[in-house]
Amino acid sequence: MMQTQFDPTDFRRALGKFPTGVTIVTTKNARGEKIGVTASSFNSVSLDPPLVLWSLKKEARSIDSFGEGKHFAVHVLGDHQQDLSNHFARQGADKFANLPLVEGVAEMPLLTEFSVRFQCVCQHQYDGGDHVILVGRVLQFDTTECNQPLIFHSGNYAKVAHV
Repeated sequence: MMQTQFDPTDFRRALGKFPTGVTIVTTKNARGEKIGVTASSFNSVSLDPPLVLWSLKKEARSIDSFGEGKHFAVHVLGDHQQDLSNHFARQGADKFANLPLVEGVAEMPLLTEFSVRFQCVCQHQYDGGDHVILVGRVLQFDTTECNQPLIFHSGNYAKVAHV
């Protein structure tokens, strides 16, 4: 295997030059507890079948709650949801306390405010270095009138400028 020789901080900074959308991914663990994480690694894969992907650090405490055959929901955030993104990025307290929720497929916790929401079943799971790449088959999706996405670029939140 070829070994690369560059500073990981510089590499992360270089990757940050590519703007990404911000999502919150939710599920339930085996004990029925609600799990939610902020992820900017979301992307489309295929229209037929309808597939999306995202990745999660292997060290994440919630890693066992996601995986093949398990259901999850990806909530694409609007530009006004920076506080919610930060809230789900933190470890610790009940992330769902005082949030309005509805139940989705397989009793997944679904946020009620989003730009787009995809309910998925994990169809594939791949090793991705220090991350696990999760490919979900979209079972249902919902869109709202929120057309301004929350963007992450160069280590900061940003807004889309239409020209």
